[in-house]
Amino acid sequence: MNIWEMLAVFAAGISAGTINTIVGSGTLITFPVLLATGLPPVTATVSNALGLIPGSVSGAIGYRKELEGQGRRVLKLAIGSLIGGLTGATLLLALPSTAFETIVPILVALALVLVILQPRISKAVQRRRETTGGPARADGGPLLFTGLMLASVYGGYFTAAQGIIYLSLMGMLLDDTMQRLNAVKNVLAAVVNSIAALFFLFVADFDWTAVLLIAVGSALGGQIGAKIGRRLSPVVLRVLIVAVGTAAIVQLLLR
Repeated sequence: MNIWEMLAVFAAGISAGTINTIVGSGTLITFPVLLATGLPPVTATVSNALGLIPGSVSGAIGYRKELEGQGRRVLKLAIGSLIGGLTGATLLLALPSTAFETIVPILVALALVLVILQPRISKAVQRRRETTGGPARADGGPLLFTGLMLASVYGGYFTAAQGIIYLSLMGMLLDDTMQRLNAVKNVLAAVVNSIAALFFLFVADFDWTAVLLIAVGSALGGQIGAKIGRRLSPVVLRVLIVAVGTAAIVQLLLR
């Protein structure tokens, strides 16, 4: 890379770390920049996954206040995310690079619909619980565990918009605030990125320059995103999720 390409990758890392912490889809910023520097698609994907680990961890630390009291929930959901992330990383190296191109925009679009309808869905679920007398499960039950594990398979494969899918599933099945769910999302993303990256270290090609630039940039971005995201109201946060998700769908369809 020349100096201008390095600066572009570093700036993309900051932007990705920021947007990942607030919403998700930061890969849609870094991935095209890495391709523009001449990296092959799989090498760019692997380098991106490695580089975004510090950003995910930084974002999770920035949301540590919202994580209070969620230890058991996070631990259980993280196990499913770990399994899914490792599976997705394996598929990245085993399947053609175009394997998920058709399904990804559909998954993101469905997640956005769930985010938009989440307040109504939550109220309907609450009314059903009151009618049947069934208590709300703090961890979302088997349905959320399975849904997040499958979303993590996709996250280990490509990562773009995985945070939006996480938020849509948790918003539908957990009775909690968007900010606390966003904190859980950041931890799960860190788990998926870390397990995928650990796998890639031993079996895949990556570019150390790109990894280091994105790592430093995303770590800075994670702190920026935490400061901004924690101040957003649930309505603003939901609008931002939909806006970013829509942009992600457009970019994925145009690729």
